[in-house]
Amino acid sequence: MAQDFTPSPVASDDATARWRSHFSVAISLIAVGIGLYLVWLTSSSLLILFAGVLFAAFLDACTRALRPILPIARIWRLSLVILILTLLSAWGIFRGAVGLPEQVRSLISVMDAQLDFLQQRLLAYGIEMFGPDGGRDFSRFFPGDTQLFGHAQFAVGTATSFLAGLIVIVFVGLLFSFDPAVYRESIVLCVPPRRRPRVRQVLDEMGGALRMWLVAQCVRMLLMFVAVWIALYALQLPGAFLLAVQAGVLNFIPYLGPILAGIPIALVAMPLGVPMLVWAVGIYTVIQTIEGYVIGPLIQRRAASIPPAWTLVGIVLIGALFGTLGIALAMPLMALARIAILRFYVEDWLGDAVTAPVEPEPAERS
Repeated sequence: MAQDFTPSPVASDDATARWRSHFSVAISLIAVGIGLYLVWLTSSSLLILFAGVLFAAFLDACTRALRPILPIARIWRLSLVILILTLLSAWGIFRGAVGLPEQVRSLISVMDAQLDFLQQRLLAYGIEMFGPDGGRDFSRFFPGDTQLFGHAQFAVGTATSFLAGLIVIVFVGLLFSFDPAVYRESIVLCVPPRRRPRVRQVLDEMGGALRMWLVAQCVRMLLMFVAVWIALYALQLPGAFLLAVQAGVLNFIPYLGPILAGIPIALVAMPLGVPMLVWAVGIYTVIQTIEGYVIGPLIQRRAASIPPAWTLVGIVLIGALFGTLGIALAMPLMALARIAILRFYVEDWLGDAVTAPVEPEPAERS
């Protein structure tokens, strides 16, 4: 008697379910690969857009800070913040256009002379600091047919790119800040309905962490600027204000920024003698150590709890992949990535409980 080998409906359904599961995983991996490739191609534009989101978070944080003082509608508080920042920017540009260019030229001349001095000393030991030609003609690293207009073309191109990026950052930040809930909901709509409350919760936590980190970082930059300015002014170091400004701005980049900020201070102090060099570098090192190991952790302890080694690794890797802008934005990117991994992977996928999330402030409507 012949046996019937027709598969049962249950086995057929199981095979279909497994095939669909494998197909879904394959499609997901392909989609992730395509997404990463597109991110790689458009990395510079995406980083500029993320900088705009950071600016929006800063505006939102300032607007929330005014709520206890001015209990008025959010749109009016945000407009007041934008007006104050516009006036401060206009005042800074006006004051800078009047007095800073000459100071900048003077500092550049001093640093250039010291680089020449260091170059000659190193050449005595057979070390070529700036290549075999011994000069700093950086235009040779950029393509071009003529040397006459090479520097001007490079300067104009760099200034144009910077201004274009700055305009995009400002307008993206303004548009996002007026009604951030609308843009959040546009992201939430892209996920299945049952997952939307969880995604909305995590996005709110990311926004809260981003605001806290950005405000704390601005406070650290301001403290660094004031402390370095007072110290260098007391030492009567030329260009103390500009050196303090660059020290405060570069303090935005953890670990690497303070090291880079110390180089101009050392170059400006070198012509004034060894004692001035020791005092300037020593005081800057003390200020940076206190800020980096005492004040900074106290300010940032709730904003981004990332171990220092992972922070440095992330800065190096992101900087190698995406350049200078990647280095500047590495810390907030890692803070957001940390929250996404903890909430979506560790908690939801692995089922492991972690530390309590950052409690977001209640959403404000215009």
